[in-house]
Amino acid sequence: MTTNQTPPSPDAVARSAPRAGGGTPADRPGGRAPRGSARGALIAAAHQLVRRQGYAATTVDQICAAAGVTKGAFFHHFASKEALAIGAIEGWTDRARPLFELPPHTRLEDPLDRLLGHIDFRLSMLDGPTEDYTCFVGTMVQEAYSTSDAIREACEASFGAYCAALAPDIQQAIDRYGAPDGVTAPGLAQHVQSVLQGAFILAKSTNDPAIARESVTHLKRYVRMLFGGA
Repeated sequence: MTTNQTPPSPDAVARSAPRAGGGTPADRPGGRAPRGSARGALIAAAHQLVRRQGYAATTVDQICAAAGVTKGAFFHHFASKEALAIGAIEGWTDRARPLFELPPHTRLEDPLDRLLGHIDFRLSMLDGPTEDYTCFVGTMVQEAYSTSDAIREACEASFGAYCAALAPDIQQAIDRYGAPDGVTAPGLAQHVQSVLQGAFILAKSTNDPAIARESVTHLKRYVRMLFGGA
């Protein structure tokens, strides 16, 4: 196993990734969404507001104001707040794809290096205001899992996509280094997701990312031990 590279900052990855709808109104002069970008601006606003104040507390009017679009434009693209939530969950899944494509660790030869590099990258993201690093999908499912099957199913699909993207490197690490009986690539991918989501909840409880960073550091130690300290 080679030495892990220092992961890029989240801002660097964000600059490399395409912005849905051309970015948020704060990125644009005048705070208004350019023509044709209203849907993306609404999704970006939902990501920002829901992570800051929760789904139930976020109104359609607030989302429209943050997106710089009219309420008529909202209902042109989304039949309801629930429909926007589902679109925003799908958009979050698309937004997460650069985590598996852009960072330098994705090009490392050793699959365990790639896995540990991914964990390091997620660790590097745990900084700043809570709404900047917590998971939109995790926030949504905690609030709406029992009140909207459509939202819950969209969240399940998003979590599944993350685990499916992480599993190939885990399976290659298992093939190369071996692993204890019962350890599977899908199971370990789900555990990584579980630790991250739990870390976000702990960070919210303290309004401080330090406890989340500690949890993810323990995850990295656990992964190393699974593969014999390789």
